[in-house]
Amino acid sequence: MSYMDRIRACNGWTPEDYLPLRCENETVGRVRHVFARHLAAWPEVFVFTGQAVELNSALAGADARTRAVDEVIVALEQAGHIAYLLGEPYPVTGGARDRARFVIDRGAAPYFGVRAFGQHINGYVRDDGGIRMWIGRRAASRVNYPSRLDNLAAGGLPHGMGLRENLAKECHEEAGIPSALAARAREVGAVTYCRETDRGLRPDVLYCYDLALPPDFVPHATDGEMAGFELLPLDEVADIVRESDAFKPNCSLVVIDFLIRHGFLTPDEPDYLDLLWGLHGPLP
Repeated sequence: MSYMDRIRACNGWTPEDYLPLRCENETVGRVRHVFARHLAAWPEVFVFTGQAVELNSALAGADARTRAVDEVIVALEQAGHIAYLLGEPYPVTGGARDRARFVIDRGAAPYFGVRAFGQHINGYVRDDGGIRMWIGRRAASRVNYPSRLDNLAAGGLPHGMGLRENLAKECHEEAGIPSALAARAREVGAVTYCRETDRGLRPDVLYCYDLALPPDFVPHATDGEMAGFELLPLDEVADIVRESDAFKPNCSLVVIDFLIRHGFLTPDEPDYLDLLWGLHGPLP
C-alpha cells in the first residue's frame, strides 16, 4: 500500500454515468441517470434537455428554487430514493460557496453531485521529540465510517455560516476545544477530490487548518460523534495512513497534506509530485 492508494481511493468517477445539473447556464452538479428519472416526475422544477437536467427557468431566484427543490427532496426521501436527510443547508454552486444558486439538504448533496465544502483541523503538539498529532476515533454509532480514525475535528460547512464561526463550533462539539484556543488555528490551504459513492458524486472541497496545541491540553468529545482521541508520533500516523485504510478516506488526504507541508514527506518521496497534484484534483 502507499500514500497514492489513499489519493486514488478518493478520486475516480465515470462521466458518462451522469447528466450535468444546470442552473442559469451554469453546471452546478452531476446526476446519475437513474436518479434523474426520479426527478422527471417534477417537470415544474426540473427540465430535461436530453443532454442535461436544468432547473426550470420559471423558478426565479435562489429562494424560489430552494423551496421547490426542497419539496422534491422531501418526497424522494419519503419514497426511499434518498437515504436520509441531515437538516443542514448546503449551497449549490459551480464556484465559490458564497455564489449559491439555491440551497439543499446536506444529506441530498451527493445525489445531485453538488460541490460540498468542509473544514478539517490538524491538532498537533511540537516538542523536543518532534511533532505528535491528536487523532480521533469516530463513534461506532456514526452512519458513515463508524469507528474509523479521523482528524482532531472536522465537519461540513453549512450555507450562511462563516468559516471561523463554523470552525469554532466543530472544535467545541467534536473535541471540546475552547473558542479562544480554536481561534489560534491557521488556514493552510485546501484539499479537493471527486469520487463516486453509493449515493452519487462527491466533488468536495476541504479547507485545512493547523492548530498547535499546548502539551497539557487533552481533547474530549462533547456531542457523541467521537469515541476518543490519541496523541501519536507523526511517523506512526504516517505509517497508519500509508499501510492501512484505518482513517476515514478524506481524512487521510488531510494528513498527507500535513506531512508534506511540515517536511515529513520530501521531494525524495516516491510519487511526490503525483501526491501534490492528487491532493488538488480538478472538480467537475
